[in-house]
Amino acid sequence: MSSSLPVGVFDSGVGGLSILEKIHQLHPRESILYVADSAFAPYGPKGDEFIIQRSRHLMDFYLSHQVKAVVVACNTATAAAVAQLREDYDLPIVGMEPALKPAALASSSGVIGVLATEGTLASDKFVDLKSRFDGDVEIITKPCPGLVEHIEQVVPDWQAINHLLREYIMPLLDKKVDTIVLGCTHYSFLTTQIKEIAGPDIAIVDTDDAVARRLGSVLEEKDLLKNDKVPGEITFYSSGDLSIQKKLISRCWGKKVNVLPL
Repeated sequence: MSSSLPVGVFDSGVGGLSILEKIHQLHPRESILYVADSAFAPYGPKGDEFIIQRSRHLMDFYLSHQVKAVVVACNTATAAAVAQLREDYDLPIVGMEPALKPAALASSSGVIGVLATEGTLASDKFVDLKSRFDGDVEIITKPCPGLVEHIEQVVPDWQAINHLLREYIMPLLDKKVDTIVLGCTHYSFLTTQIKEIAGPDIAIVDTDDAVARRLGSVLEEKDLLKNDKVPGEITFYSSGDLSIQKKLISRCWGKKVNVLPL
C-alpha cells in the first residue's frame, strides 16, 4: 500500500470536523477524504445494526477510493461498529473513546462528568470503559438528546442550545464534578458555551488531540506516513442535501469549501 494514498475520516455529520482539524494540524501532508453521513444524523438514537450497516457502507466507499486508513470520528459509531469493521476490513481503523482516563488522572475531587449521546452511554464498549475507573473516581453520565441536531443546523439556535446545555451541565455541577468529558465529537463545537456555563474551575476534556496522535502512530507503524513535502488535500463528501451541507460544513470548517455527493 502506498503512503501517498489518502486517509478516510467519517462521522454521522459535522462533529468529526473537530477531529479532522487536529489531524490536519498534526499531519498537514496527509490527504483526507471526510464524509459527513448527514442524511442519517444523528446516530445516537439509532440501533447498533443500523449504525453497523451505515459504517460498512462508508467503508466500502473508502475502499473504492483507495484509502490507506480510516478514522471513525464518531463515538457512537465507534461503540457500535468499530469491532465489526476491524473484523470485516483489512485496513488500519482508528476509533474514538471518551477521555475517561485523562479525566480521572486530572480530577482533584474524584468526581467527573460525561456528556455523550444515548447510544454511546448505553453501549457495551462504554460500560466496559467506565467500569475500569469506577474504583478510582465517581463517573456521572449525562445523555444529551437534541444537541447534535442543533449543531447540524446551518444557523444554530444558540438560545435553545444554551438552554439544553444548562439542563445537562447543572446536574453535573450539583454532583461536584471538577472535570467534564465531551463524549461526542459534535460537542467540541460547543466548548466555549460549555465553559461559560460550567465556570472557570471545571476542566473540559476531549479526545481530539489523542485521536490525531494515534492516527500518526498507526501510520508510522505501518510505514504509511506520507513523507514528501507536498501539502495534503482535504475533500469533503456528504450523504445529505448538498446545498445545505456546503453551507453547514463551510461554517464549521471556518472557510468556504465544496462538498461532493456520497
